[in-house]
Amino acid sequence: MTLPANDAFSLGLAHNQPRRSSSRVRTPSLPRRSSSPKISFSPPSTSSSIVFSSQPANGMPAKRGHKRKASARNGSQQLKHNGEATIEELIEEVDARIARERKLSPDNSPDKHNTVKKQIDWEIPRKALHSSIGFFTIYLYTSKGSPQTVVIALSSALAVLVPIDILRLKYPLFERAFEKCVGIFMRDSEKKSSNGVIWYILGVNTALIALPLDIAVVSILILSWADTAASTFGRLWGPLTPPLPARLLGLPLAPRKSLAGFIAASLTGAAAAAGFWTYLGPMRDNWTWSWDAGVSSMFSGGSTEGGKVFSGWAGLAVVTVCAGLFSGVAEALDLGSVDDNLSLPIIAGGCLWGLFKILGWLGDVLL
Repeated sequence: MTLPANDAFSLGLAHNQPRRSSSRVRTPSLPRRSSSPKISFSPPSTSSSIVFSSQPANGMPAKRGHKRKASARNGSQQLKHNGEATIEELIEEVDARIARERKLSPDNSPDKHNTVKKQIDWEIPRKALHSSIGFFTIYLYTSKGSPQTVVIALSSALAVLVPIDILRLKYPLFERAFEKCVGIFMRDSEKKSSNGVIWYILGVNTALIALPLDIAVVSILILSWADTAASTFGRLWGPLTPPLPARLLGLPLAPRKSLAGFIAASLTGAAAAAGFWTYLGPMRDNWTWSWDAGVSSMFSGGSTEGGKVFSGWAGLAVVTVCAGLFSGVAEALDLGSVDDNLSLPIIAGGCLWGLFKILGWLGDVLL
């Protein structure tokens, strides 16, 4: 009796063992095939390993001429019958796992607007120094400090800071030493250009020299506090509000400014003006507006009666609203390369001076 080829392999006959030969029946010699390695795949959802083998599920050697589609279909059906996953199911499970990992990963999670949220630089040391000038100005005003003395002191500081800034921009070694000392107060844009402190001193000195003392003090308060408020609230809520228009009443506005910053600057400037002329202004004699007398006679053509038209609540309301608008617009103006530390006190102070001129003239007309 001649054993079939698959029985001979299963019994593990030696190659040198004599086989029965028959002239009538010959067993076709099969080509040797090295056993394929068993691949173990462990999907994340189960701990059991799935073994793939090159041997067909029925245990019979593959015959030539069989179609590949039929063998693949039979293999998949046999795997399903044995309770094992097919290749298609494994591929789907791997794809689902990759998609799930991408969804849970914080690095790959898309933002609502497909943008990466940048970390906000609050510039706390710079803003603290910026705002402290306003409190120091109030102290000098209430302690009867001389504005001429302040101008001389600031001019002396300016004479020292300008040569230092020139050396910083010219020599990299001096620049590194300078930034180690005061780099926390500087913006990145200022490290390759002139220092903002220089423009700050120039703006304060110009206001103190060219304007009446009370208007100059209010313009310095607007520079110190309104500018800081616009920067802070603009970074905090600016992305949630629309940007400012390109022009307002023909005036160019900076495209980087937001409505939140404009509102913050306007409210801060209005509060500074109202608080100063209500409580601090009467501490000295040379005020432009007062609660009882209204607009000073030097703005009303020498008539004290005309200035009283805008006294009390009516005058305070007009001055407060206009000061707020002047602060917001002056802070949002786009003047090219002109630093706002220079332009803000000059523009806000000049507009306040013009406002009192108009109020004095209207008082004489309406009287």
